[in-house]
Amino acid sequence: MVEPHQTNVVLVGKKDIMNYVLAAIRLFNDGAEEVIIRARGMNICKAVDVAENIKNLFMKNTEVAGVEIYSEELEDPKGKKKRVSAIEIKLVKKQ
Repeated sequence: MVEPHQTNVVLVGKKDIMNYVLAAIRLFNDGAEEVIIRARGMNICKAVDVAENIKNLFMKNTEVAGVEIYSEELEDPKGKKKRVSAIEIKLVKKQ
């Protein structure tokens, strides 16, 4: 799992897919060698779409260097704990 303070991470949430695609492209254009697309729960499929759009449509010089899946234990405001699935997709520039 990646440390939360890293600046090369795009956290996928409720916004439109293109917002996250553009954020990742901006990171690459600013000099990042790798960008990590991270999502939890229902947003996992959106994270896959973001990575595929970047790789196949916008930056064909990128490839998926790795995928990590895991679960996190979260606590709601009432104190109830639940497990949420998560994914991290690492994109890198091809050499």
